[in-house]
Amino acid sequence: MRLATIRSAQGTFAARVESDTTAVPIDGFANVGDLLQEATWREIAESAAADTVSFEPSDLEAVIPAPRKIVCIGLNYANHIKEMGRDLPEVPTLFVKFPDALTGPYDDVLVPEYANAELDWEGELAVIIGKRARRVKEAEAAEYIAGYAVMNDYTMRDYQYRTLQWHQGKSFEKSAGFGPWMTTSDSFELGGELATYLGDEKMQTTPTDDLVFNPAQLIEYISHIYPLDAGDVIVTGTPGGVGHARNPKRYIGDGDVVKVEIDGLGAVANKTVFE
Repeated sequence: MRLATIRSAQGTFAARVESDTTAVPIDGFANVGDLLQEATWREIAESAAADTVSFEPSDLEAVIPAPRKIVCIGLNYANHIKEMGRDLPEVPTLFVKFPDALTGPYDDVLVPEYANAELDWEGELAVIIGKRARRVKEAEAAEYIAGYAVMNDYTMRDYQYRTLQWHQGKSFEKSAGFGPWMTTSDSFELGGELATYLGDEKMQTTPTDDLVFNPAQLIEYISHIYPLDAGDVIVTGTPGGVGHARNPKRYIGDGDVVKVEIDGLGAVANKTVFE
């Protein structure tokens, strides 16, 4: 099952996606994040019976527009760790992204002139939590996953490396396309390709099960630090192939479209607009 947050003239609404252009509204819920607050969210979504509506890619909002927490994992693909000249970690590297950073899966990303010099791409798999997770064991973590989505994690490298803390280069306003929808955990398996394109050129390609720390391990580790709540998002890290690690370095330019596609989840594609 695929669940999306769709824009309309009256606001946004949660919907069960029937095809890439049609969906069934789920009455009473403004977005997928609101729906996930219900313990019976799956049954509610499956039983929705409103009239089918059509939508365009531009009608899609960030699938969870305002998670309480967005926990990002740095250095979680071995090939990316090596290209950045680091050793494999023994524990996950955590940092946060604020909800203000999220935008629709096909929205333009507006980049201020003071932050466009070293703009990089990072395609990532996002894990969406379905119920409160506190001190969860790895073996039981799967039952806490509502589903998965795609994250287009624009990164301002010059800001990121101003200090030892990465957050400042990772949370610029409306810089992360998120969606296109949530594919429920029973409809997705790790192992398909994660690919990032700059225009028509494929820049990243790695199977999604090539993680140093898989979703269950991440849930165990994070939930022993603080609880994860329904609608919270874990962004699991990016594979090798980023522009900053190339020789010569390569960055996103004005007008460039960055597309991230994950087998089984769909794609997000954001056009870069320098302000």
